[in-house]
Amino acid sequence: MKKDEKYLRRFEDQTLDTLSTLTEKCSFINPEFYNKYEVKRGLRDISGRGVLAGLTEIGEVHSYIIDENEIIPAPGRLMYRGIDIVDIVDGFVSEDRFGFEETCYLLLFGRLPNGEELNAFNDLLSMYRTLPEEFVRDMIMNVPSKDLMNVISRSVLTLYSHDEHADDTSIRNVLRQCIQMIAYFSMLAVYGYQTFKHYYENQSLIIHSPRPDLGTAENFLHMLRPDSSFSKIEATLLDLALVLHAEHGGGNNSSFVTHVATSSGTDTYSVMAAALGCLKGPRHGGANIKVVQMFEEIKTQVKDWKDDEEISRYLDKILNKEAFDQSGLIYGVGHAVYSISDPRAVIFKDYVEKLSEAKGKSEEFNLYAKVEKLAPEVISQSRTMYKGVSINVDFYSGFVYNMLDIPMELFTPIFGIARIVGWSAHRIEEIVNKGKIIRPAYKSIAPRREYVPIDKR
Repeated sequence: MKKDEKYLRRFEDQTLDTLSTLTEKCSFINPEFYNKYEVKRGLRDISGRGVLAGLTEIGEVHSYIIDENEIIPAPGRLMYRGIDIVDIVDGFVSEDRFGFEETCYLLLFGRLPNGEELNAFNDLLSMYRTLPEEFVRDMIMNVPSKDLMNVISRSVLTLYSHDEHADDTSIRNVLRQCIQMIAYFSMLAVYGYQTFKHYYENQSLIIHSPRPDLGTAENFLHMLRPDSSFSKIEATLLDLALVLHAEHGGGNNSSFVTHVATSSGTDTYSVMAAALGCLKGPRHGGANIKVVQMFEEIKTQVKDWKDDEEISRYLDKILNKEAFDQSGLIYGVGHAVYSISDPRAVIFKDYVEKLSEAKGKSEEFNLYAKVEKLAPEVISQSRTMYKGVSINVDFYSGFVYNMLDIPMELFTPIFGIARIVGWSAHRIEEIVNKGKIIRPAYKSIAPRREYVPIDKR
């Protein structure tokens, strides 16, 4: 490094150290003020009940009942367009079909399709699984990235330039854009991963085109694996994961941002990029990665995976910031809404157990089940509880993806491949209902001060 470069680097470090201290100091707000002014941080009250910010007919999350003004926790339920997710899954599983495309249709159009309608929708998705000419080479291969969520976000924003009607917010045009992105997302994720493996890990670059006879889950596995092979149970579990992640009401972080961004009148591509930015966060879509990493440490630190006391002691260490990432969080346990149970996790668990048996991972599954049972007990002993705590869908999803030999880099993108459906439905709902621009109030607590001339500071 040249002398001038060393000086500039040292100047940069010293200046940023000083400025970061200043900006952190002036940004801090005394937590007591949130109670004083009755601010619902995260738009939720202390019991976990959400602040009502809108109405929707797309998804419903139910976790409690109100009896004589008292909130009573109840087993979690999730409805898509008024239909219980348990019934949706039981329906297509009992008929030995994949369910993601049927779920897409339900969320976008408000009712379940008949056979002819579902076939037509599948044909439309298949037709749209073709990216613009040279897009893969110019936007994905020529600009590789270690972060696939950024690859997808950048690609979505670039697709704006390939759309002659990018700013048209008519329902017909927005629907076309949304269905195209539902078709595109798995391609963007897998091609981004293959490019990452090639440029950063010196692996062979293998790009499979999607097959018209396959649905979303099957095509994902087909494009991901060099030999394109996958079993029926593997495709079934991935399809189920997509169904369970497709929608979660308008109040979840990324779907709410979809409403916020849409209310400004901006284009579809900008809205989806904003939602992707939210989903990338480890407190939202990136949580299942943390669960897998946490379990990798548990497996090395806990000697007897059948010993409840040893497992509990280690979970207590995690909770007290003495183990894993020192965050004090047992990842995959707890949810902003659910208390007794997350219905997605309940559904997933039965199928996960079957897959673990097929993959020879029963011992590891039993460890997950032990932690599922013990973690709420450990948390209740150490923390003040305002509502119940249970595992969430992230608890098992990363384990499933591991068993499917899906690399960790693709865990959060899979969430995006599913949730683009819910975002699409919420964007259209916001446009149809012509709501006001979403602009919640923030109270300033800064003291009034006089301007001081520079020579008197």
